[in-house]
Amino acid sequence: MSYRILIADDHAIVRRGIKAILESQLDTCVCGEASTGRQAIELAQQLKPDLALIDLTMPVLDGLAATRAILQSSPTTEILILSMHCGESLVRSVLQAGAQGYILKSEVASELPLAVRNAREHKPYFSPSLIKLMVDAFTSPTTHEDRPSVRGLSERETQIVRLLASGLSNKQVAGALGVSTRTIESHRSRVKSKLKLRCFSELVRFAVRSNLIE
Repeated sequence: MSYRILIADDHAIVRRGIKAILESQLDTCVCGEASTGRQAIELAQQLKPDLALIDLTMPVLDGLAATRAILQSSPTTEILILSMHCGESLVRSVLQAGAQGYILKSEVASELPLAVRNAREHKPYFSPSLIKLMVDAFTSPTTHEDRPSVRGLSERETQIVRLLASGLSNKQVAGALGVSTRTIESHRSRVKSKLKLRCFSELVRFAVRSNLIE
């Protein structure tokens, strides 16, 4: 039986590239494609794929939210996160969400076949650049205790910070998440208080430093 893989990325050209790599592997087939986090969750519920390749930054719901939801409805599905971003806090968040691994998009062409083989054997996989980052972070004597950390935010707060720092207004974020503008304003104020930020520009700098956006 073929190893069934779901691809979730909001860029069609990225999905085509990943599909081409996967279809060159024996006994592997792409059973579905999603362009949003919500669509990825729905397809995973229907298809119960062996593996889901999930982009970290997608519209509607991000990759971490999608990962948590997919694992609830299809706990046997392995999940690998794909991202252009590289950061210690992101790696930690990916692991906490329950993903099996994390691949940088810049390394997909060379690393994806090995990552899929590891997933088939229920083994974790991380891009070489990420492994170096994790080793450096583990061995570094610097603690950064006084620096605001994404670890203090809830999943929804992190999602809202990412969307706001990407340039969306409160109203646009509210529409994307299906909540009221007042709810977004409340989350925004709570985040600023938690992180001890004084203005929106500091929020954007925090998002960039935490690798939530480019």
